[in-house]
Amino acid sequence: MKKTHWLTALISIVAMLFLVAGCGSGSKSSAGTGGGGKVTLGFSQLGAESQWRTANTKSVQSAAKKNKKINLKFSDAQQKQENQISAIRNFIQQGVDVIAVAPVVETGWETVLKEAKDADIPVILVDRMIKGKNVDDLYSAWIGSDFAKEGRKAGDWLATYMKKQNKASEKLNIAYLQGTTGASAQVGRTKGFGEVAKEHSNWDIIEKQSGNFTREEGKEVMEAFMKSSGDKINVLVSENDDMTMGAIQAIEEAGKKPGKDITIISFDSTNDGLQAILDGKINADIECNPMSGEDVMKTAIALKDGKKVQKKVYVHESLFDIDNAKKNMPRPY
Repeated sequence: MKKTHWLTALISIVAMLFLVAGCGSGSKSSAGTGGGGKVTLGFSQLGAESQWRTANTKSVQSAAKKNKKINLKFSDAQQKQENQISAIRNFIQQGVDVIAVAPVVETGWETVLKEAKDADIPVILVDRMIKGKNVDDLYSAWIGSDFAKEGRKAGDWLATYMKKQNKASEKLNIAYLQGTTGASAQVGRTKGFGEVAKEHSNWDIIEKQSGNFTREEGKEVMEAFMKSSGDKINVLVSENDDMTMGAIQAIEEAGKKPGKDITIISFDSTNDGLQAILDGKINADIECNPMSGEDVMKTAIALKDGKKVQKKVYVHESLFDIDNAKKNMPRPY
């Protein structure tokens, strides 16, 4: 009997050791790594306000699906900063390995990103930038476009175009459709184009208003522009293709020919944008490349592994007009 009791006790001790080991193992696999050495990436997308944004989301989701090391947690903020802040806090609470965010506006991120830093969770900014006191210390990497450079490209193209038309010295009245006020794409493009415009004393921006990067608001704002200055406007600069499509409709309804009566410069270079170039309704479209998914995954994995990453990664971008639009279709978005 004593021997039996001794064996029973030994078996019980061994069983308990296995149970404890099992609990410890299970706890580790359900933490931020997601098990199996995966990197759990929490991504807060600002919304789906445009074809470009939808393509950017698909790029991230597709790259995550293809990469066996990534476990993606996705959140759509519906263009509200408060939703993004809530999503980031949820990611922190869940103990993800890396957080990626496409910020809807540039300011107001210090508190929540400080919380991520205190939790030792690195942050990747996607597409748009942030600004504020000491914010450079609150994110590990930014992946996206040089928006000010895009704006300067638009201005340089217009200057060259007017020179080719032998109209370089003629008065230009410009209507300017801005994106969401405070978004880095809006801030950068407005700044870049404005820098070039200042170099031309005969350029005058006579109308400027936000259309929030949406087709509906682009049409509404352009309708107002046409009512107040329709006979004066020579050029429309619109900060994304969705707004531009709405603006084109408003111009046509006002009895004008887009691309002829009004020279149109757009941004993003979606399929719709390039098709409008071929249709003669857009004169130039500055590319903003949404296909950053692979770069986001590589950066997330490197950060999880404790490797040093490049602080700023610019995606390659082009400019399209009637000379090269056709050979670059179809676009991936």
